[in-house]
Parts: sequence; C-alpha cells; structure tokens
Amino acid sequence: MAPRHRIFDRRRLLVLLSLLLVTGFFSTTLSSYYVSRETIREAIISRELPLTSSNIYSEIQKDLVRPVLISSTMASDTFLRDWVLRGERDVGEMSRYLREVKARFGAFSSFFVSDRTSTYYTGEGILKQVSRGEPRDLWYYRVRQMKEPYEINVDPDLANKDELTIFINYRVFDFNGKYMGATGIGLTVDAVRRLITEYQQRYERTIYFVDKGGRIVLFGNQSGRGQIDLRGAAGIGTMLDDILSRNSGSYQYFDGERHHLLNVHFVPELNWFLFVEKVEEEALAAIRRTLYINLAICLGITLVALLLANFALDQYQRRIEEMATTDKLTGLLNRQAFALLVDRLLADYRRAPQPVSVLLADLDHFKAINDQHGHAAGDAVLRRAGQLLLEALRQSDLAVRWGGEEFLMVLKGCDIAQAQAVAEKLRLEIEQAAFDNEGRSIEVTMSIGVAQLETGETHDQTVKRADAALYAAKQGGRNQVRLAAPGAGAR
Repeated sequence: MAPRHRIFDRRRLLVLLSLLLVTGFFSTTLSSYYVSRETIREAIISRELPLTSSNIYSEIQKDLVRPVLISSTMASDTFLRDWVLRGERDVGEMSRYLREVKARFGAFSSFFVSDRTSTYYTGEGILKQVSRGEPRDLWYYRVRQMKEPYEINVDPDLANKDELTIFINYRVFDFNGKYMGATGIGLTVDAVRRLITEYQQRYERTIYFVDKGGRIVLFGNQSGRGQIDLRGAAGIGTMLDDILSRNSGSYQYFDGERHHLLNVHFVPELNWFLFVEKVEEEALAAIRRTLYINLAICLGITLVALLLANFALDQYQRRIEEMATTDKLTGLLNRQAFALLVDRLLADYRRAPQPVSVLLADLDHFKAINDQHGHAAGDAVLRRAGQLLLEALRQSDLAVRWGGEEFLMVLKGCDIAQAQAVAEKLRLEIEQAAFDNEGRSIEVTMSIGVAQLETGETHDQTVKRADAALYAAKQGGRNQVRLAAPGAGAR
C-alpha cells in the first residue's frame, strides 16, 4: 500500500504543478494579448485611421490646387472675355481655345457656359443649351448665385459618356465686374481612385467616399455610385445618420461576422465623406499569431518542466526509498526493508512452495575490536563485512543488517543443507579477508546460525530458531556454523 500512496502523491503533485504552470503561463500570455489588443485597437482608432484620412485629404487638396489655378487663369483670360463681348460669333475660336487648355494642362475636359446665350461650349464645339428645367444643369445656376469665386464638385460629364468627373467651376466677370458665365476644367476621378487603391494596399485599410445621402460614390479602383447604399448595410446602417451629421469622428461596428474600426472625414471640396476602416481581426492577426506561438512555447515549457519535475521526483523518491530501506553504513537492507520484503517472500512461498533458509550471523568479539581499535575501525570492519556478504550471495538473496554487528540473510531456493554450505563459505570469506586499521591487522571471524522455513511457520519463528543456532555457535567456541533444531511445524 505504501508505494501506491507514494505514486498517487507524486501524480497529484505533478498534476498540481502542471495546473499552476499552465494557469500562470496562460494567464500571463492572455493578459498580455488582451493588453496588446486594446493598445493596438486604440492606436488604430485614435492615430492610424485619422492619420490615413488626413494624408488622403492632403493628397486630394494637393491634386486640386493646380486645376483651381488653371480655372482661375481661364476666368481672367482676356481672350475669353473679349470673345463673349464680341457676341460669341466664331464658335471655332472658343473650341480651339478650350482644346488648347485641355491639351496643355492635361485636363480631362474643359468648358465655358455663357450666361448671355446659355450655351455650353467644349473643345468639340457647342455641347448643349443649359436650362433651369434640366436637373443636370442645376450646377450652373448654383454657381451663378454663389458668392465664392469657384467651387469643386463631382458630376457625370455629358461630353465624355457620363464619366464621373471632378469639375472646378469658376465664375467669369467682364471688365466692369458683370457676370458673364462659368468656365473651368474637369478631372477624371481615376486619379483619386488610384490614390485610394494605393493607400488601401499600403496601409491595408478599406477606403471609400460616401455622399450625404449615405451612398458609396467612389471605392478604390471602381465606382460604386448608385450601387451600394450604406443605410441597408449590416452594423453601420443603424449609425449612419449620426456619422453623416458630423464632419469627422471615429466609430466601431459589427457586421455580423467581423468587427470594423472606422474613421470618417468630411471633404468639403468634394462634398463627400471619406471613410477609412480596418477589420479588427486583420489588424490583430500578427499579435494573434504571436499569442498562438507564445501559448505553444508555454505548453512546451510546461511539458519540459513536468518531465524534469517527474525525473527529479523519481530520483528523489528512489533516494528516499533507498535511505529508508538501506543501512547507511554497510549498504545492506535494514530491518524496515526486510519487513516489507518478507511478506512478499512468504506470499511467493505459499503460492509456489520452495525451500527458503535463513542465516543469522554475528561478528565475533566485535566489542573488543571497538575497544582496541576505536569505533571508526569498527565501522570499517562492518562496512567491509557487509561488502563481502553481498559479493558472496546471489542477486535473489536478501542481506540485512539486523542490528549492531548482526547480519540476516535469506536464501531462496536453498534447503538447509545448501544453506549450511553457503554459511560455511561466508564464514571462510570473513576469516580469510584482510581487515586492517592504519596498517594494523584486525582478526575478524563470524558465527552463523542456519534455519530452514518450515510449513506453517512464521518468519519470526524461523529467525528465532536461527538465533538459537547462532547462540549455540557462540557458546560452542565461535567462528563456526550451527544448524537450528526443527520447529514445531516440522514433519
């Protein structure tokens, strides 16, 4: 029962140690992960997304500065104003002028709308007559009434198959300050699309423009105008009115599958909202990989620690058991070990009877050795005697330091005659062995009593009979072997 208790205790200790290690490692790793996740999320929301929005906005403004200057130059050009004042007679002159502007500055389109005749001129000639009743011409009447010198807006270009175009509409006045019409150039939105696509690839973010009605009008390398209405989109739809009521802000929403981090910036030049968003799961992919790696490392460390702990406990337990069952001085088994082993020996005997003999030996005149040579010399004699006994016996035999200078040996598979021969051999080994103390020879002999385990007899009874035989050997002159008298169980 005792060994099973020890095994059970060791397993319980290892389980407890593994739980402590796993709990410690996992709690530390997970807490670090959650702190890192919150830090990264906060950095994305408060710094990275707003910075991306600002960069894109700055790039858009930079791209629009030159077109505004070109349109301003057109509005103050004396040729254009003189041509209108002369009555707009030669349409070819205006067409050549607009074609030259378009070619020289790389514009997508160039135009002039006369307020006197309501004629829309392009580089290809007269495009149309503008009218208040035509929804597509409302931009002109808005420009006519505004106080600012120009506006930037995005409209389909009728002259270019309704291609979505950024127009710079500049008011034109004659030399006396009277309103004459509107001129300017149009830029394709492809440049803005390329910018969005570049930023999406560089920063791994989703970037798009949304109008005030909540529709996506520009999305990366394709136009989403009229195709995607965010009011019906999962997650963001319910908060869209609040988003569009502000010029800028940071938001979070869940679309049913993924968590999105969003920054919104209003671009007054385009009258659009710039949406920059990132999926949190993608942003956290790197630290999630780090989490898995750390967890694997923690698991590996835990397994290594458990293996080392198991090895150390095994060594420690073996050492404890050895200390508990081995005589420190001689290296032989002690009486506690004998008590554990004799029960197993008797069980084997009952299961498969075979001769078992007991030898009880005693070093002769050991007290005199201690008195004459000292206790250190006596210990050396005991140590040497124990070594000789171990070397002379078989591996299956038991050799026990019974107490003081007494030794008990249990010989399995030996009847009393064979045990007597073994005892004589042991006695002779001790007698002929060289024992000395600092160069002085010590004469050592041994007396041995031999008894065979008999049916129905306990081991205590057998040892007592061997002890009686030992006593007889001592009384008979020592340095001899005596056989025990048959016990009560003998037949």
